[in-house]
Amino acid sequence: MVDETLPVSNEPIDRLAEKVQSLVGVLERTRSELARTAEDNVRLSREIDEIREKLAASEDQSAQALTLQAERDRIRVRVTEMLDQLESLSL
Repeated sequence: MVDETLPVSNEPIDRLAEKVQSLVGVLERTRSELARTAEDNVRLSREIDEIREKLAASEDQSAQALTLQAERDRIRVRVTEMLDQLESLSL
């Protein structure tokens, strides 16, 4: 019997190994980007919560300012009325 084996080329296996290594690299980069994105999401969620708290505080302060302004206007009207009464007494 004559051994008629064909020469085996490692080229397809080498190409496959390169593709697998490339895919592993892509997966590692994707995993890193996903971790960074998750960290960014957590940070941004905290910032949103802080901004919401500041907005609520600002709305409260605005409501208080409006209340104080209305009170000031009522006091102004009363003082004006009292001054008018004093002027009428001095006649």
